[in-house]
Amino acid sequence: MKKLIISRHGKSSWELNVRDHDRVLNQRGIDDGHLVGKHLKEMNIKPDLIWSSTAARALQTATIVTEYIDYSLSKLRLNRNLYTFSSDELKRVIQSCTDDVDTLMIFSHNHGITDFVNRYGNKAFDNVPTTGVVQLIFDTNQWSDITRGSTQFYVFPKHIR
Repeated sequence: MKKLIISRHGKSSWELNVRDHDRVLNQRGIDDGHLVGKHLKEMNIKPDLIWSSTAARALQTATIVTEYIDYSLSKLRLNRNLYTFSSDELKRVIQSCTDDVDTLMIFSHNHGITDFVNRYGNKAFDNVPTTGVVQLIFDTNQWSDITRGSTQFYVFPKHIR
């Protein structure tokens, strides 16, 4: 059994004139990161491995959330391929995970996240919002074999404010 916890980065700021990859979180994105991180701690979420997109807003979200779930930042891995907006590319990245990891958490981007969870989970979402988290479970022991799984839970900031 493989568990995937997939998180969309927090709300980003458009105030600075920077390239997309370098956009940081705005105050709401920071606040929602803390809110969701606290909620995941209460749920006793313990990923074996966390990967983050190299985009500033995704890494910043991952950094905030890891504070709450007692995951060492030294173990957090950046994955440039998670800076994608495609569910097919997202699947390829996830399938590259080593099989000794049972629970993988990733921080990435939309529309890839919404498309992925709708395609591989059993609950449909119009949109996974910023700082939204969805956990999928796959009935396999190999990441390379993931097909349609089931949606175990989802946490959206507006539901826990």
